[in-house]
Parts: sequence; C-alpha cells; structure tokens
Amino acid sequence: MAGAAAFALSLAVLPAASQSPAAGGRHACDMSDSETASEGSGWLSSWLPAWCPTSLPHLKDAEEKILKRITSTYSKQYVYISNGNKIWTLTFSQDLSLKTPLILLHGFGGGVGLWALNFEDLCENRTVYAIDLLGFGRSSRPHFDTDAEEAENQFVESIEEWRQAVGLDKMIFLGHNLGGFLAAAYSLKYPSRVKHLILVEPWGFPERPDNEQERPIPIWIKALGAMLSPFNPLAGLRLAGPFGLSLVQRLRPDFKRKYSSMFDDNTVAEYIYHCNVQSPSGETAFKNMTIPYGWAKRPMLQRISLMDQDIPITVIYGARSCIDGNSGSTIQSLRPKSYVKTIAILGAGHYVYADQPEDFNQKVKEICDSVD
Repeated sequence: MAGAAAFALSLAVLPAASQSPAAGGRHACDMSDSETASEGSGWLSSWLPAWCPTSLPHLKDAEEKILKRITSTYSKQYVYISNGNKIWTLTFSQDLSLKTPLILLHGFGGGVGLWALNFEDLCENRTVYAIDLLGFGRSSRPHFDTDAEEAENQFVESIEEWRQAVGLDKMIFLGHNLGGFLAAAYSLKYPSRVKHLILVEPWGFPERPDNEQERPIPIWIKALGAMLSPFNPLAGLRLAGPFGLSLVQRLRPDFKRKYSSMFDDNTVAEYIYHCNVQSPSGETAFKNMTIPYGWAKRPMLQRISLMDQDIPITVIYGARSCIDGNSGSTIQSLRPKSYVKTIAILGAGHYVYADQPEDFNQKVKEICDSVD
C-alpha cells in the first residue's frame, strides 16, 4: 500500500499507525511497586492529565479489565534495565525448559493487552512473554535520540537488556507492525539469540518508491500531512482531550467487533485510548524514524541480506490487508540461501492476530513446533 494511505490510518488514531506498505527475571519486581500518574516531565506532562482524562493508573485499570478474561496462569512484573527504565512484562510460563520461549512484540501504539485473543493458545506447550516496548504502554517513557539509527538502537538495546535480565538464551521472536521491524533489527545485531523470526504485517521494510509522488494522493491527506508534520502521530488524540475516547470509538468501531468474543463493551477501545494519550516517547522515536507518509528512514529491506542466513524467517500477512504483502518474496530474493516463508491468513486484515485469531494461533504454533 502507498505510504499516503498509511498516513491516513495514523490520522484515524490507529494503534498501528503510519504503517507503510508493510517468568520474572532476577531483576524483576512485582506490580506491588507504585505507579505514578506520569513519568514525563515539563509542562506537557503536567498539562495532559488535566486535559486528557487519563493517567498510568487509568491505563493499568484498562489493561486489567482485559487480562481478567485470561484463564491461563501468568505473572506480570516490571523488568528493570539501565538508566532506571523498566519494561512491563507478562509471562505465561509452562515450565518447559526444553522449549524455546516465544516473545511477542506489539505494534505502534499498542501494548500487551492486544494479544488477549492469542495468549491461551500460544502458551499451551511453551513459555510466552509479552512486553510493552520501551516508550509504549506501561513501560518507561524515556527520551529517545532524534537520530533514526540511534533511536532504533535504543529500542534494540532495551530488548537485549530485558533478555539478559530475564535470563533467556534463545528466543522465537514474533513482532507485529513496528514490533516486526524491531524484531528484525534485534536479529541483525544479536543473531545468536534468535531461533526463528516471525514478522506479522511488518512496518518499515520497503523503501519509499520513486513514483510515490506520481500516485494519486487525496488533497485532504496532503493538507493534513503538511499541517501535522511537526507533531507526533497521535498528537491529535491528545488535543481532543476529554473527547479522545469517543473519537477512538467512532473512528475504530472494528476493534469492538474484533474482540467481541471476549467483550461486549468498549473495553478494548478504552485500553487503546489510555495507551496512546500518555506522555509521548516511543511515539516520538517512531516519528523520528520515518519520512513523510510513514515510510522508514532506514528501510529494513536494505539490510535484511546482512542477517545471519541461519535465522529462519516467516512473514505473516492478512489476505485482506491494505498493506503491501510483497516483503516476504523480496526477503526471499535477498536471502536465497535462507529459510523464508510467507503465510497469508484468509479473511484477515492488518490486525491478523485479532481478525482471525484461531487461524493465526494455529499457524504460529506450527512455526514454533518446527523450531523445537
């Protein structure tokens, strides 16, 4: 899909906005740790809670409403990394030390709660970890470098520090959207830790096409793009203040349908809202990693050939997604001596794991079982 259409999605307050055609560890603590209303500083963080009806406790409550529907045994804790930062972590442990654990990385603006339809199945015969990426959800929201490469490296190093703190050796990485991009970036830098890389509707792989300017881009998108370019992707949601939650519900009623087997109310919309109106951090890093209309400054396809050829890659797309699904075949052409497989989930759009959770879960379990 063209980057322009992706930009339109970000204006619709998508948790996976700006998508371009693309067990507690030894340093963990329990959630008895206090949570403050905001970890940010300055006038913005002090003003936002007054205008937006949110706080970290609100986000915690919204997440817990979702997790109450999970019947599998799990633990939740902060895992501490450097510079006083912490990574919010859910662990579905089956105490199967011979099985390589599965790590779930959410997309832009998401969080661990959005995997609610997947936890039960995926943890049947192996340990599953789900984390809030640094700068998102309930994880710390630090300052990120304005340089795209440095910001990317901050994300990658936070994941590596998390791995060390939890005490994992090998992992199966599954990343959706931005999570897919970061899982690939991690695999490039720490190949010895990755036994299989699963990219679900990954963002940031193709380059912006030279003919993008020739493609028909709606005038309203161009105008809004020019007007909003100095701001973070979700600034409009914060500016909506007390009307933000109803905005999410009106613009994205499909999320209520996706999770209708678990909730008959706006539980998921509330979670998405509270995830995305906290002080911007990872969101700012993401903006600095993009060029106009949501394309990556450092496209992953320019580097994927450098990845250890022994790392198997599976690319999963929704057959009805508006995202360009050609990255899988391109990865294969760039890694001819490596295992690369593309799977299309019928009836699914960009949020494959929520659109067709049973099919998605089965495919992921098959991939994991092929590892060990």
